[in-house]
Amino acid sequence: MSRSTVLIADDNPENLTVLAELLCGHYQVLAANSGARALELATQQPAPDLILLDIMMPAMSGYEVLQRLRASPQAHDVPVIFITAMNAAEDEQRGLALGAVDYITKPLHPAIVLARVHTHLELKHARDLLRRDNAALEAEIARRMHESHVAQDVTIRALARLAETRDNETGNHILRTQEYVLTLARRAAALPGFAGELDAHNIGLIGKSALLHDIGKVGIPDHILLKPGKLTAEEWEVMKTHARLGADAIARAVADTHEPVPFLAYAREIALHHHERWDGSGYPDGLAGDAIPLAARLMALADVFDALISRRVYKPPMPFAQVREVMARERGRHFDPRLLDCLMDCFEAFCDIARRYPDGQACDAAG
Repeated sequence: MSRSTVLIADDNPENLTVLAELLCGHYQVLAANSGARALELATQQPAPDLILLDIMMPAMSGYEVLQRLRASPQAHDVPVIFITAMNAAEDEQRGLALGAVDYITKPLHPAIVLARVHTHLELKHARDLLRRDNAALEAEIARRMHESHVAQDVTIRALARLAETRDNETGNHILRTQEYVLTLARRAAALPGFAGELDAHNIGLIGKSALLHDIGKVGIPDHILLKPGKLTAEEWEVMKTHARLGADAIARAVADTHEPVPFLAYAREIALHHHERWDGSGYPDGLAGDAIPLAARLMALADVFDALISRRVYKPPMPFAQVREVMARERGRHFDPRLLDCLMDCFEAFCDIARRYPDGQACDAAG
């Protein structure tokens, strides 16, 4: 193990010699005969482990040297012991207030100097070890959190893909709608009415939750979900139950964890209410206006946009220009007017997302 480095700073050559001879048998010693030289040596790398600093020096006092050390990124953590003939209590109090770790008055007693130096070096080494251990622990926690988030994201995507396999026409629907929701939420976050709820953290949770918006479709019978044509009124009533089926499944998953899971709270809101309409004519609960959760209102716009541009067995994809017109007519009816305005502001971004995640021919005609 390398020896600790002690910097001694004193304008008196005799004092420098005495301290150097006392310490050199135990430590690597650097010597400075002025405050300026002390600062120069203290801010070099590697920095000294401890500084013994005289107070009464010409040009730059020990007090000023310490103040500059504490302001230096290279040396602000290096412990400083004042060594001085100034023995008044107020002098010691001032030195300690500036950040010195100890105060030794002259004339010096070798045993006391060695003991104080040894003690403060041990404390510094302990602090350095603790800092390294904390950094390693934080890195390990960050690594494990990252692994947990990756596992969580993979699980969510697997569940969303499970729902998708029941409805093989949706293709990249879940990826597109997630990107739509994130894009729209970030745009809406600039508006006063949404800024409080749509911070970066909540937007991330909503985006993650959006993948599960149609998870309830796993509970819809194949003869209805995969029917190659328009549903009857009775079949449509069954199809609409996917909203509550998905919300109930998510609620049970949350209950099984025995603790709150924030993104699943959003996921339940989205699954249950993304088919509600601003005017109250939607399902399953007929909610209207701001009674519809914000996450669900975002999802409604994303879901309808994607449905319109996508090919289905019962319809061709709709061109983007026509989609814009159709959705604009639903302002204040199907959609939150403020959110629809946001979508119109970033409509080209939605189109770019659709092109980036095509379903084979789903977006080919939507230009």
